[in-house]
Amino acid sequence: MNNSKIFDNVKLGKNVTIGDFVILGEPPRNAYPGELELIIGDGAIIRSHTTIYAGNIIGKNFQTGHHVTIRENNQIGNNISIGTGSCIEHHIIIGDNARIHSRVFIPEFSIIEKEAWIGPNVVMTNANYPKSESAKQNLNGPRICENAKIGGNSTILPGVTVGENALVGAGSVVTKNIESNDVVVGNPAKKIKKIFEIDEYEVIK
Repeated sequence: MNNSKIFDNVKLGKNVTIGDFVILGEPPRNAYPGELELIIGDGAIIRSHTTIYAGNIIGKNFQTGHHVTIRENNQIGNNISIGTGSCIEHHIIIGDNARIHSRVFIPEFSIIEKEAWIGPNVVMTNANYPKSESAKQNLNGPRICENAKIGGNSTILPGVTVGENALVGAGSVVTKNIESNDVVVGNPAKKIKKIFEIDEYEVIK
């Protein structure tokens, strides 16, 4: 833990590995040091230059890439991997065994259910009218349901639900809800088939 900063309010499980220049337990705005706990389960690997704020509860076998930022008041399950350069905002739920790749942005009030897979450079949004006077009161993050897969470089608009087992093709812009087992592609994303209609080696485009 050389060159890292670990606040007193941090509770670490067994066999946790912490890289250089990591910050754990950073107090969020309007909170004083030690007011909120940060709990991280057994077997975590937290790589260099990661910052995790206080107020998070994180399960076992958690790992980050380098330069990951995780804001406060999130519930993060077991066996979660968050890739290099990703930003996880606050008040987010991430279910067990979810995989979040590099350079992903997940905004406030999003839900990522168990076994979901989020490809690199995916951007999720939560404000329909970002500069409106009521924007902060009406934030509504996406919901990515169990075992759904979001292809790299996709954009998910506020409040959208991506159903169970659905597949979003790379580079898609998802503007409305996607039903379970649907495969969608394009801008705006449109259904092209069901997940059981493709084989393992088919390229979705």
